[in-house]
Amino acid sequence: MLTKIDLCSMALLKLGENPIQSLQDDSVSAKLSRTLYEPVIDALLAMHPWHFAMSELSLTKNTDGQFLLPSEVLRVLKSSGQIIGDKIYSDADNITISAIVRILPEKFPSYFVSLAATRLAMEFCVPLLGDQTIFRMLVALYESELQTAKFIDSTISTSSSMENFSLINTRF
Repeated sequence: MLTKIDLCSMALLKLGENPIQSLQDDSVSAKLSRTLYEPVIDALLAMHPWHFAMSELSLTKNTDGQFLLPSEVLRVLKSSGQIIGDKIYSDADNITISAIVRILPEKFPSYFVSLAATRLAMEFCVPLLGDQTIFRMLVALYESELQTAKFIDSTISTSSSMENFSLINTRF
């Protein structure tokens, strides 16, 4: 089961550093991991509509007559109301949204694990090593892994909306 510590350790290993045993360690590596892990992973999850991080959420109005976005929502992909800040305004009593949500590292597919570790290594590189050459190499690796991860994620099979399409049925 993959953990935050595992991902941060993988990033540190990519830099030639020792892995951490705990996020509470007093080492520079642990402090960087503790500080940067969540914002980096949240941004990486929110940047693309990853299939593994998508969720359909049913919301009901709060006492103020608005829909409050749950804290695990990183990005709303589809909503029937107007989003302002962390609220959705709609005349409906209940709405369903499609969103990218924060998920535990144990749910990350392997193609995303490698991408996340490389992205974390990029963020750790300058504070730990101060080496721009290694940083540029990591940027190139990250861009390549990002393309690959997006391709793999986009080829994940979903229900086909073409199954009952009349023009296809007529042709065959």
